[in-house]
Amino acid sequence: MANTAARPTEAPGHPGIQDPAEHRDPGQVIGPPSWGQLPPAGTAPRGVRLGAAHLCLRLWVWFLTDGQEPLCPSHQELVISSLAPSWRVLLGRLSCQLLDMALKERLRTWKRVFCWLILLAFGLLGLLQYGLPLVRHLEALIPMGVCPSARMALLRDNFTGLLNPWARPDVLTCTSWGAPIIWDGTFDPAVAQQEALQQNLTIGLTVFAVGRYLEKYLARFLETAERHFMVGQRVVYYVFTERPAAVPRVALARGRRLRVERVARERRWQDVSMQRMRTLHEALGGRLGREAHFVLCMDVDQHFRGAFGPEVLAESVAQLHAWHYHWPRRLLPYERDARSAAALAPGEGDFYYHAAVFGGSVAALRGLTAQCARGQRQDRERGLEARWHDESHLNKFFWLHKPAKVLSPEFCWSPEIGRRAEIRRPRLLWAPKEYALLRD
Repeated sequence: MANTAARPTEAPGHPGIQDPAEHRDPGQVIGPPSWGQLPPAGTAPRGVRLGAAHLCLRLWVWFLTDGQEPLCPSHQELVISSLAPSWRVLLGRLSCQLLDMALKERLRTWKRVFCWLILLAFGLLGLLQYGLPLVRHLEALIPMGVCPSARMALLRDNFTGLLNPWARPDVLTCTSWGAPIIWDGTFDPAVAQQEALQQNLTIGLTVFAVGRYLEKYLARFLETAERHFMVGQRVVYYVFTERPAAVPRVALARGRRLRVERVARERRWQDVSMQRMRTLHEALGGRLGREAHFVLCMDVDQHFRGAFGPEVLAESVAQLHAWHYHWPRRLLPYERDARSAAALAPGEGDFYYHAAVFGGSVAALRGLTAQCARGQRQDRERGLEARWHDESHLNKFFWLHKPAKVLSPEFCWSPEIGRRAEIRRPRLLWAPKEYALLRD
């Protein structure tokens, strides 16, 4: 006869672990199991291990987002599945090792585990901040935020009319002060092109090519600009250099002109960067200001890859930095020396803007360059130099005077970062940085 003796009931989903409900006394209050009741190291159920992985991930994202972005369970699964297989394995192994360590050593409190998880979060953060390539893609998991529906319906652009922020639900398409963040798919380039032609605009593009930067980058910058920058519009290029005779000859389309302005050669490359605002302010008050309606100012060590049209124009335009657009505000590299005119206090700042691209109307740029040049002069008088030179002062200006339009990283992208799902159509690409060769 078959043995029909009753067997202990197993806990659902965990073979081998008895259900405590089978043996408890009526009315007994069941609390969390003690460490002695948990299975030995290396035998934790799969659900517990997955929970540890989720806890590790949630703590890391919570730390990076100032505790403002808790992950719901569905978001956890999405983030876990979006990780590359190697990172899923690594995250799982680290989480399981922490859990197994707790089980093996019979820790008396959860504080020890919590400390290990915090250390892990700091370790990942340190690797991220110091630029290890394999860790850089983890920052893509940091949420950018969502534009409120009430504000999205009101987003307009002075060249493209009503924008379509719903076309990009994967990214932030507006700022807290109501300015649009321009991503591919949120505007109609044909409408922007027609609007600029109807206004009969002339658009200025300024670039500084000093020292070895002239031979290394200027020719490609101008050649690609002719193929992609404001095609069909009237354009005037302004090249600032200490060697006007060395500026390469580039075939220009009808309605496009090249002006070369001589500047003094500075002793240090930092001084070239710092003097740019003063030089631009003077040019905007002269011929450049009389010729152009809108002006864009760019670095020379980059080249155009896609259409860069009138959709970027506005009264004042700022560019999100490709390396920092996912970072929480407290990690952004603002100037923190309170003695500097460029300093931002903790809690100040909106985004981190890149000085490789900025622009606006002539009047707005005159105000921007005047304030930045004044702040640099005050720093020099105090024997100070901002951490990122004119870029630090630019970020201070845009904190005090919000830009009317913000360009997404698609408009100035670094190939060193690698592929990102949200970067659909890069318009301007950084050239390889060869500082040791170019800066003396």
